[in-house]
Amino acid sequence: MPLSLNRRLAVGAALLSAVAGVVPATAAHAAPAARPAEAAAAPVAAQNSPDLDAVLQALKNTTAAGAPGAMARLTGPEGVKTRTAGVRNRTLGTPMSTKARFRIGSVTKTFSAITLLQLVDEGKIQLDAPVNRYLPGLLPDDRITVRHLLTHRSGLADYTEAMFAKTVPGFEAVRKRVFTYQELVNLSLKEPRTTEPGAAYKYSNTNFVVVGMLIEKATGNKVAKEYERRIITPLGLKNTSYVHPSTKIKGSYIRGYLHPDEAGAPLVDSTEQTLSWGQSAGAMISNPADLNTFMSALLGGKLLRAPMLSAMLTMTPTDATNTRFYGLGLRRYDLTCGTSVYGHTGTVQGYYTYAFATRDGGRSLAAMANTSNRGQANTALGGTLEAAFCGKKPAPAAKARGLVTALPAEADLPERNSR
Repeated sequence: MPLSLNRRLAVGAALLSAVAGVVPATAAHAAPAARPAEAAAAPVAAQNSPDLDAVLQALKNTTAAGAPGAMARLTGPEGVKTRTAGVRNRTLGTPMSTKARFRIGSVTKTFSAITLLQLVDEGKIQLDAPVNRYLPGLLPDDRITVRHLLTHRSGLADYTEAMFAKTVPGFEAVRKRVFTYQELVNLSLKEPRTTEPGAAYKYSNTNFVVVGMLIEKATGNKVAKEYERRIITPLGLKNTSYVHPSTKIKGSYIRGYLHPDEAGAPLVDSTEQTLSWGQSAGAMISNPADLNTFMSALLGGKLLRAPMLSAMLTMTPTDATNTRFYGLGLRRYDLTCGTSVYGHTGTVQGYYTYAFATRDGGRSLAAMANTSNRGQANTALGGTLEAAFCGKKPAPAAKARGLVTALPAEADLPERNSR
């Protein structure tokens, strides 16, 4: 869960998944005015059909930008469509596959948010209660609420900023290490707070580490068990798992490759790691079909009752473009064609992931590139969103409006630009 550019594309804003901004605050404790969830979504049949040629071109652009391979799987009224480019194993030259598993980084945050919101719905946790009510003494400020964690407005520093300040040495130092949640929180608390609670959006993996702690405290179970019984089993996600701290990916999988900070240095195979530094913020494994099912089910109301889903979809801006928003563990991107898509990005060593769907869940996209610390590749992969959800459109019209065909990548972990 490394889901940046210029030393950091933005993280502080799974590693984990594309440049996070800040909403100015008018009061230290007041949440900014939230944009409510859209009351109704356009029927998916009325939306543009995907431009599959443009999807493939986005994948080719991604490999040209330094990813060994890239892929996309789309679902909608037209059925399932897939496109691939490059390889999933550089040593063997194995072609990229849309059926193989990979590390999904910060898409894990959406699993964690759903689990926590189900607990809210069950009356076990209150969104606007202080975190310290449930985890006494954990945080230095009783004003930090559960909602602040889910919206990245707690002000808790992202410990991955220091952990991965030097990309490859930082990764190798934690590749086999097993952390406790408390150790990760302690790393965050060594750093200065980034904002007053509720004041501004500032992406931090620390928030969802604490979410994991809340889930385990409220249920008495490990997060793996709660993901399994609340999401994975009900949806039949046979290729999705949370295996921390195991380093293995079972079955057919894609190898991940990390770009060093030094120009021209060889890629580092980062496939095997505990991902203990990420845990409930970014340690899950999945494949494109499961991600399509997951996002469509969420937006289709199969995982949360209407009030909780509405809360999750109540968004506030994350940057000055007013095209990117964050709700409760969920992103929204407003595309150039007027379509809004909901989901999450994921960045973890060796993998970039995009998992998004339309508001009604009727059309979805799962896209992945097997590299990281390569902002150009992340941005290129983001081009699959426009191609998948906007379809064919005249380029001059987009140019005239000053629009772009790919959103600048918004990273979930600190990254250096490849120089």
